[in-house]
Amino acid sequence: MADYAHSDFADRSREEKARRLAAYIWDRAISGAELLEMPPAQRRKLARAADTNPPSTDETWQAAARLLDEKDAWATRNPTHDSARRTHADEKIMWVKPPVKPWE
Repeated sequence: MADYAHSDFADRSREEKARRLAAYIWDRAISGAELLEMPPAQRRKLARAADTNPPSTDETWQAAARLLDEKDAWATRNPTHDSARRTHADEKIMWVKPPVKPWE
C-alpha cells in the first residue's frame, strides 16, 4: 500500500491548505515565526477562523510560515501595491499577544 501522506495528491492538498491559511494569517499581520510559536490549540482555532480544517501535520504549518515570510519579503519590496496592504491587521491582537511590560 502506498504512503498517502507523501503522495503527490497529499503534497498538493497540503500546499493548497497552507496557501489558504497563509492568506488569512498574513492579512492579520502575523509573521511566520509568530505562527510557529503558537501552541497547537491556538493554531487549530486560527485555522477554523480561516474556514479551513486544521492541519493534522506540522508540515502544513511550516509551509504556511514559509509562505508568510515570502509574502512579507514581497510586500517590503512592493509597498505601494494593493496586495501589500493588510486589511485586518488590527485583529492580530486576537492571536498574538504583545509582551507584558513590567511595572516600573
